[in-house]
Amino acid sequence: MLEIGRVQTLTIDYIDQRGAWLQTGEEPILLPARQVPEDARPGSPLEVFVYLHAGTPMATMRHPLAQVGEFALLRVNTVDRNGTFLEWGMEKELLAPFSEQPKRMQQGRHYLVRVCLDDQDRCFASGRIDRWLEQENIELQEGQSVDMLIWQFTDLGAKVILNHRYGALLYRNEVLPGMKPGDALKGFVKSIRPDGKIDVTLHRGGKAGTDRAKATLLEALEKTGFLPLHDHSPADLIRQQLGMSKKTFKKAVGGLYKAGRIELTPKGIRLKKS
Repeated sequence: MLEIGRVQTLTIDYIDQRGAWLQTGEEPILLPARQVPEDARPGSPLEVFVYLHAGTPMATMRHPLAQVGEFALLRVNTVDRNGTFLEWGMEKELLAPFSEQPKRMQQGRHYLVRVCLDDQDRCFASGRIDRWLEQENIELQEGQSVDMLIWQFTDLGAKVILNHRYGALLYRNEVLPGMKPGDALKGFVKSIRPDGKIDVTLHRGGKAGTDRAKATLLEALEKTGFLPLHDHSPADLIRQQLGMSKKTFKKAVGGLYKAGRIELTPKGIRLKKS
């Protein structure tokens, strides 16, 4: 089934002077001649983005920065009486109607938006993030790996979007220096509360998380041979230098010490010479 506003793989039905006509299960759609690859033949599969042009489905080899159903940080190119127009990697800019802007967007600035379809299957951008986040029937499990997109910062930490579907919180003690809205990260589901609210973490729990922390610590030590970190170091300093919590750091240090890989001194950790 043809999906407007999405990248999909379609097969060439035939080629004429206008371009390549792609099979859809119904009427074929056109990929303009200037975009048809030189080695394209009938039967060749092509990964294309499908959109509406003058009300008719059309294909392009260009892929947008975000598809329908996805969130992305996009730059405002122009603003006029019809709305705000965002750069999203396509020839035609993406419209963000004024009604979809919690605060009026300004030219030259970046905003986190969701790409949506209107009732005529035209793509548009919405800055009303909360409206599009699912809060019921959450298809996640604790410990599951997730894609995270930073949305905004609060006193508690960073609000993030998981897998382009759910809202979650990354607590302040895990927010790393330099993080900003629009950053894409990998993380893990820490907990799903009875009210459906989700907490996430940057580090996998259990043995896998400790093993990863030990590898990170060893990698840092192999560069300098010594780290001025110990049990009494501030948690913020540990997180800034190694990107892990103090609790995880202490587990990693304990494991490497028992394995005879490091030496502990009053001023820090030293890598043992092999």
